[in-house]
Amino acid sequence: EMLLKCASTALNSKLISSHQDLFAPMVVSAVTKLHQAGNVDEIQEWIAVKQIPGGDVRQSFLVEGVAFKKTFSYAGFEQMTKRFENPKILLLNVELELKSEKENAEVRISSPAEYQSIVDAEWQVIYDKLEACVNSGANIVLSKLPIGDLATQYFADRGLFCAGRVTEGDMKRVAKATNGSIQTTTNGLTESVLGTCGLFEEKQVGDERFNLFTKCPSTLTCTIVLRGGTEQFIAESERSVHDALMVVKRTIQSGSVVAGGGGGGKG
Repeated sequence: EMLLKCASTALNSKLISSHQDLFAPMVVSAVTKLHQAGNVDEIQEWIAVKQIPGGDVRQSFLVEGVAFKKTFSYAGFEQMTKRFENPKILLLNVELELKSEKENAEVRISSPAEYQSIVDAEWQVIYDKLEACVNSGANIVLSKLPIGDLATQYFADRGLFCAGRVTEGDMKRVAKATNGSIQTTTNGLTESVLGTCGLFEEKQVGDERFNLFTKCPSTLTCTIVLRGGTEQFIAESERSVHDALMVVKRTIQSGSVVAGGGGGGKG
């Protein structure tokens, strides 16, 4: 009750003051979860605020879990399954695409068959990586690095969902929320490194598509998705929400409130 009042007071002087009833409970809910887990100091890391221009400010919502914008994707993406219940999630820091050598590599060969064997070996390496991901039992593969068109198609054919180029902050939050761990190789993947959540789905929010991980085993992370008419308005909303988050965090930590504190009025 008191925290709600504090959050509302923090939002009073802001552009979104008329929507306190929507934002104050969001802020309090997000911070109290962190506090219960004893991680209230890491508020910046575990509570993400995403901005989506367009729509009405009242369409802003809180995701109890992780939400991030759909990353760049290749052909074949359309055929992927966009919704899973209790999926197993594999988190990678591995590039899953064929690339030319970075340095000027020189290979001397004496027959066309040898050239073919080199090409085949390159393809085999990527196929081995993809096979390892599928065999791990994962339904969703996320990577910080690019996942190419070959991999996208390969996963789509096998009923998996994948997303490459996921930002580091989002990867960390997914790892925390799903109890998964980020892998730097596809060798020796076991079920113990996979994360899980109650529900994964890709949803349209305004003009953007969002990947949502909800009902996670660790309820530490939250994502607040802000909507509004213009980018400037949303940027201002984000600052306001940030202020409210910090005020609630301080209130929880100090456990006391001074009525009229900070007011410079003369007695």
